[in-house]
Amino acid sequence: MDAQELRQKFIGFFEARDHTVVPSASLIPHDPTLLFTNAGMVPFKPYFVGEEPAPYPRATTVQKVVRAGGKHNDLDEVGRTSRHLTFFEMLGNFSFGDYFKREAIPMAWEFFTEVLELDPARLWVTVHLSDDEASEIWRDVVGVPEARIQRLDEDNWWRMADTGPNGPCSEIFWDKGPAYGPEGGPANPDADERYVEIWNLVFMQFDQQPDGTQVPLPKPSIDTGAGLERVLAVVQGVDAVWGTDEFVKLLDRVGEITGITDRSDPKTVVSMQILADHARSTTFLVSDGVIPSNEERGYVLRRIVRRAVRHAHILGVTRPVMASLVAAVVEVMGGAYAELVANESSIADTLTREEEAFRRTLESGSVILEDALDALGPDEPLAGEVAFRLHDTYGFPLELTQEITAERGVAVDVAGFDAAMAEQRNRAKADHAARTATHVDLSAFLAVADRHGPTTFVGRDQAECRAEVLLVTDDSIVLDRSPFYAESGGQVGDRGTITGPNGSVVVTDTVFGVPGQHRHLFERLEGRVEVGDTVDAAIDVIRRAAIARNHTGTHLLHWAMRTVLGDHVRQQGSFVGPDRLRFDFSHYQALTDDEIARIEDLANAEVFSGAAVEHFETSMDEARSLGAMAFFGDKYGDRVRVLRAGDHSIELCGGTHVHALSEIGPLKIVSEGSIGSNIRRIEAVSGGASIELLRVEQAVVGEAAGLLGVPTGSMLDGLRRRLREMDELQSEVKALRAAVVLGRSGELADQAVDGVVIARVDGMSRDDLREVAMRLRGHDRVRAVVLGAALDGGGAALVAAVVDGSGFNAAALIAEGAKAIKGGGGRGDDFAMAGGKDAAALDDALDLARAAAGIA
Repeated sequence: MDAQELRQKFIGFFEARDHTVVPSASLIPHDPTLLFTNAGMVPFKPYFVGEEPAPYPRATTVQKVVRAGGKHNDLDEVGRTSRHLTFFEMLGNFSFGDYFKREAIPMAWEFFTEVLELDPARLWVTVHLSDDEASEIWRDVVGVPEARIQRLDEDNWWRMADTGPNGPCSEIFWDKGPAYGPEGGPANPDADERYVEIWNLVFMQFDQQPDGTQVPLPKPSIDTGAGLERVLAVVQGVDAVWGTDEFVKLLDRVGEITGITDRSDPKTVVSMQILADHARSTTFLVSDGVIPSNEERGYVLRRIVRRAVRHAHILGVTRPVMASLVAAVVEVMGGAYAELVANESSIADTLTREEEAFRRTLESGSVILEDALDALGPDEPLAGEVAFRLHDTYGFPLELTQEITAERGVAVDVAGFDAAMAEQRNRAKADHAARTATHVDLSAFLAVADRHGPTTFVGRDQAECRAEVLLVTDDSIVLDRSPFYAESGGQVGDRGTITGPNGSVVVTDTVFGVPGQHRHLFERLEGRVEVGDTVDAAIDVIRRAAIARNHTGTHLLHWAMRTVLGDHVRQQGSFVGPDRLRFDFSHYQALTDDEIARIEDLANAEVFSGAAVEHFETSMDEARSLGAMAFFGDKYGDRVRVLRAGDHSIELCGGTHVHALSEIGPLKIVSEGSIGSNIRRIEAVSGGASIELLRVEQAVVGEAAGLLGVPTGSMLDGLRRRLREMDELQSEVKALRAAVVLGRSGELADQAVDGVVIARVDGMSRDDLREVAMRLRGHDRVRAVVLGAALDGGGAALVAAVVDGSGFNAAALIAEGAKAIKGGGGRGDDFAMAGGKDAAALDDALDLARAAAGIA
C-alpha cells in the first residue's frame, strides 16, 4: 500500500460511515492565534467552540499540517529522528456532538486491524488516569488485553487553551519490537523509539472556566488525528518515515540534485532528510500563499528555506537547489494535490529568489563574522551576542557559525547565544499571550443564532427591506433579514438606517456577530427599537455603489498585475471602501512607472469595454474547474460565489459588485510601495474619485503655474528658468561666502596665542566652520585651531584642525568640550568635528579646549 492508497482507504472508510469528506484547508489558518494549520481539527475549531453551527454532524479529512513555529515546532528535530517532520498529513475523523467514545474507539480499531490489517498484538493504547469509560470500551468492547491498556496523566489530557473545550484522550501505539528498546509499553519513558504513537482520539467533553472548574459540554465531540507518514511507515514495514514510498522517491531526487551517491555517513543522511522534508514544507507553504518575510509565518518560511540551503552547502552544493526540489515535490505529490501542479512555476520562482537573496546575505554575514574573528584576542571565544546577531539578522544557523569559527580554532559562547535566543523567545511568548488573551462575549449573539439561524442577506438585489428585530444591545441590532453587507473579504460594512414604529437608528457599520449573523452597529438610538419590532432597513445606496466600483476594480487590477508582472503575484490582503481601494500583493521589487501605466491601461481597457459582470453561486469544485482564483484570507465553504469580471478576471468573491465594467469608471493607481519583505501595496481610486483626483491635481498645477507666472502649458519651461536663476544665485552666495570665510580666517589668525586659535564664530554653517578651520590651519603663524558655533537649526558644533608635527591631537582638543555640549564624534588626529545639543554650554566647551591646549 502506497501513500495515495492510504489516503483513499482512510477517506473511503469514514465516508462509508456517513462522514462528510472535507478537502484539506489551507496551511494559513483563519485562527489569528496560530501561525499555521498545525492539527487536523484547526479548520473545525469554530464548530468545537460553538462560534458556528457545524454544517454536518461528522466529517473526515486528510489535512495538510505544518509544525515549524509557535507552540508546536518540530523544526530542530527534523532529519535527526525517525518520525519528526515540519510538513505532514493528518488523517482525521470528527464528530460535532454526534457520536462519542463508544463509536469512535471501535471505528479506529476496525480501520487499523481490518482495513490496514495491522497485527492487534502489536498495538497498545493509553487512556487518561480518570477515564474509566474509555478503558472499559478498549477492554470489553474492542477486546484489547488489560496489560496493553496503560493510564497516563497529562500526556492523555487535551486542551485547546487555558480555558474552553478540553477532555481526556486515548492514543494508539505501534510496538516496533525489542530491537528498538526495552519493554514496558508507551508508559516507559525509555522506550520512546520502540512504541510509536500512530493515532490520537480526543474526547472533548468539558468546558474549563476561568476559575478552573470543569463544566460538561452539552454536546461532547470527537477529534482524532493520525499522522499519515507514521501510519504508512507501519503499514510498509519500515523503521522510519524516511523509508515510506514518497520519501524514498524524494530522497532519490535529492541524491540526484546534490550528486550524493554514498549514504554511509549518518551526517550526510541527516542533511538529505532535512532537504527532503524542507522541500515539502516550503513548496506547500508557498503554494498556499505564504511569502518569505521577516515577520511571523513569512519568517518561519524564510528560516526553513535557509536551513535547506545550509544543508545543501553541507553536502557540498554551491549552486541553487530550491527550484529542483520544488519540481521533485510536485512530481511525487502533485497527483494528490493538484494545486502544486498549477502553482509550480510561481512556487519555484519565489523560492529561487529567496535562495539567491540568502546566498547574498551569507556573503554579507561572512564579512561581519570575519571582522569579529579578527578582533578577538588569543583563546577568546566569539561572543554569543555576535553569533545571535548573525543568526537573527543574517540567517546564519549557529552550526554554520561554529563551523566557520572552528576552521580558525575559535569556540563560540553558546551560553551567551542561548541567553539571547531565550530573551527573543520570551518576547515572542509575551506577544503570543497578548494576541490570544482577547475575548469578546458573544453569548447573546450565539443564542440568537441557535434560535433563528443566520441572517438572510438580501442586499445583492435589494437596497432596503422589511425585517424583524431579533436582538438589541447597547450598540447593535440583529435582524432576521438585512440588505446591509457585513464587513468581510476586505470590503467594509454598509451604513444606512433602521426605522421602526417607535424609533430609529443610524447604522454606522455592519459586522458579523457570529459567522452568518449580521450585526448592525449604531451610535445613537432615537426613540425605541425593541425585539419583535417590524422595521425598515435601508442602506446608503450611493456609498454602496462607490464600494462596488472599487471592489470590482480590485479584481481587474489583480488580473492586470498578474498579466504585467507575472503569475507569482498573489493577493496578500485588501481594503475596499467607498473612497479608495488598497491591494497588497506578493512581488519582489518596486513597480516602474512603465509597469504602473501598463497595469492601468489593461484595467481601464476592460472598464471601457463595458463587458458584463457575472456574480453567481456554485460549488467549490465547479469554481475550481472554471479556473476561479481564491483570495488570501477569505474563508470558503462547499458553496462559493464566483465573480467573472469581463473576459479575463474570474475569482472567488462574496462581496458586492457592479453589473457592468463600465460602471466602475476610470481606474487610477495613486500610490505603490513596500509594506514588508516581498510584499507591496498599491492604492487606487475609481469612478467619481478619479475625477476628483484629476480636479485636485489640475488645481495644484494651476496654482503652481500662477506662482511661476506662466500659463499651465508652459509650466515646465517656467520651472526650468526659475531653477537656472536659483543656480546662479547660489553661485553668487557661494562666492560671497568664500570671501567672508577668507576674511574671517585672516582676522582669527591675528588672534593666535602661541600659534593656537580658539574662538566662537556664530552665524556659520557646519560646512563654513570646517572651511574656516582648514584655512586657518594653513596660516604660517597657526599650529592649531578650535572653533565653536551655535547653529541656526539648533545645537552646536566644535571643529579642531592641527598642523602635522605641532604636538597637538585634534580629537583630544575637543573631547571634553564635546561632552559639555552633550554631543560626540570627532576622532581624527589632524582634523576632528563634533556636534551637540546644548548650544548654551558652548563657551564652557571652548574653555575646556583652551585647557587642553595649555593656553587657559
